[in-house]
Amino acid sequence: MHFSLPDFSACRVLVCGDVMLDRYWHGATARISPEAPVPVVQVKNDEVRAGGAGNVALNAASLGAQARVIGLVGEDEAGRLLEQSLTTQGVACAFERLSDAPTITKLRVISRHQQLIRLDFEEYFDARHAPRIGDALAAHLDGVDVLVLSDYAKGTLADVPALIAAARARGIPVVVDPKGTDFSRYRGATIVKPNLSEFEAVVGPCPDEATLIAKGEALRAELDLEALLVTRGEQGLTLLQKGQPAHHQPTRAREVFDVTGAGDTVSAALGCGIAAGLDLREATALANLAAGVVVGKLGTATASIEELYDAMNLHAPLTRGLLTADGAVATCLRARAAGERIAVLLGPLGQPGVALLAQLEKASRAADRLLLIEPPDTDTGSLAVLAALRPVDWVVQADESARVRLLEQLCPDALLHAEVAQ
Repeated sequence: MHFSLPDFSACRVLVCGDVMLDRYWHGATARISPEAPVPVVQVKNDEVRAGGAGNVALNAASLGAQARVIGLVGEDEAGRLLEQSLTTQGVACAFERLSDAPTITKLRVISRHQQLIRLDFEEYFDARHAPRIGDALAAHLDGVDVLVLSDYAKGTLADVPALIAAARARGIPVVVDPKGTDFSRYRGATIVKPNLSEFEAVVGPCPDEATLIAKGEALRAELDLEALLVTRGEQGLTLLQKGQPAHHQPTRAREVFDVTGAGDTVSAALGCGIAAGLDLREATALANLAAGVVVGKLGTATASIEELYDAMNLHAPLTRGLLTADGAVATCLRARAAGERIAVLLGPLGQPGVALLAQLEKASRAADRLLLIEPPDTDTGSLAVLAALRPVDWVVQADESARVRLLEQLCPDALLHAEVAQ
């Protein structure tokens, strides 16, 4: 899919959910403990990072957005470290501090870039704290472009229906990263983003794509969502949008090193894309690119604008416009090697008009790239106009025999025919 990265600097992203401190102890391992068959790690470095909803906000800030996070923390060192880590990286914090619960902390012991053990320090937040989150949200909704709810089932979002209702009453889109099997709590949100295992825990096993789409559409309609986005690991992402055919995007990961926090990155990029005015398919493509960047890093991480530009160049280093038949084959093979799917629309298409533009928009949704094949008698001016239209990636002129050879070589993922020659 072809889209340009917007300027996120004016986007105001509010994140609300379970915040946590990710702590990493790094050290060398050279021997086994005499007390038990476990490695001895000589800790040399104590690293802290924001996790959970904090990591979502940090990812939004990394893209240049104005990010604020609301959550529950304890009156403890971990809470202070978490706030300090976020504020120094450009995230405004609106934490509700509790005297009767600790800040959620996950301590990981790392040696030679391998995680040896994780220790969790947490207690489920009592539901009586929910009104404090509701009040904090109401105090910070003015001027917000998107609300991202990050649910890790720790109790911060105990009254999530009220939070969704408060945002939607002001016309603010709501992105939800869900948890648990009761998705009715998220009714009325703009888009809910489960991973495949979370999705199947709600709707049952999906042995094939057709089942996933059918069950997903039913769930989307039941919850009155504008869209449902299922992240499927190495199988990519599937977007189910109201009034639109199912849209699949292949994974954009170059090398998977650590998937920790990748879901947070998807939520943040999706929210930033919506706040910047991208449509849901474009916002999903942005989220897919960002996730592909962070899984190549150790631990909870973020994707910067510069890294997204690099990723776009890696996965789509292809110019658009008029191509020869040989050039089209070479270019499409490069696109497919980058994980992109190819749709071919066979002309003649004629002069641009409202009907043709609608047809091109529809055709472009069938895959990541759209190639038009026009007959040899199409005039040069018409070809140039078609090549300049936003839904179109490439245009080729070919007679009948050349078209057959081209299709045999391309094996397009979707083959479409012009509905009306104007």
